[in-house]
Amino acid sequence: MRIAQIAPLYEAVPPKLYGGTERVVAYLCDALVDQGHEVTLFSSADAATKAKLVAVRDQPIRLDPEPLKSDLAAHLMMLMEVRQRAREFDVMHFHVDLMHFPMFELVAERTLTTLHGRLDLKDLPGVYRRWRQYPLVSISEDQRRYLADAQWAATVHHGVPTELFAFSQKSRGYLAFLGRISPEKRPDRAIAVAKRLGHRLKIAAKIDAADGVYFREKIAPMLKDPLIEFVGEIGAGEKSAFLGGADA
Repeated sequence: MRIAQIAPLYEAVPPKLYGGTERVVAYLCDALVDQGHEVTLFSSADAATKAKLVAVRDQPIRLDPEPLKSDLAAHLMMLMEVRQRAREFDVMHFHVDLMHFPMFELVAERTLTTLHGRLDLKDLPGVYRRWRQYPLVSISEDQRRYLADAQWAATVHHGVPTELFAFSQKSRGYLAFLGRISPEKRPDRAIAVAKRLGHRLKIAAKIDAADGVYFREKIAPMLKDPLIEFVGEIGAGEKSAFLGGADA
């Protein structure tokens, strides 16, 4: 099949540091190519992929040092590029939430939209009622509960190559939190569990500008506890050892 994969432009594909969606897109592209499909990836220019790359931006938005930039403009330009080339593909697989809905109404039957993020936002139900022609993929059954009547086609859990993480029998005596500092990720809950157990906790996570206030007001005071260590954001090459050394 001729498959287009449309990735978010915030991180590299795969990410150099944090970036769950872009990492899954990278694995998916390579796996589909290995299965013999003709895959085209729409992403930033630094993507590392077996697919044919259509570079729609010189670099990921988050890693771009330019202080003035528009993520909306970048994504709209990418979506227009996909729309103009839609006849080249049997399936267009979108990973950009709902941004493409108004532009692809006439070819919705040839699209697939995987929703990688939270769905408990006030304005979302109306959008998914308005554009019911788009088949949707959830990443867990629980994710669907906020949009139970949406056009769900399947649930596909995120997967990773089995060789990515090496099992370690030797514990280094800590709990691990890996991800992003934000309210929905609940680092506060991880800290509370560690303190209740009297166990060390290492937090390896990025802090987006949008979550700066949450970090300063809610999480930073908790880091004063000697059991809690904030490592910061780590790269792909560090994650196996970080997780492998943890008790949980």
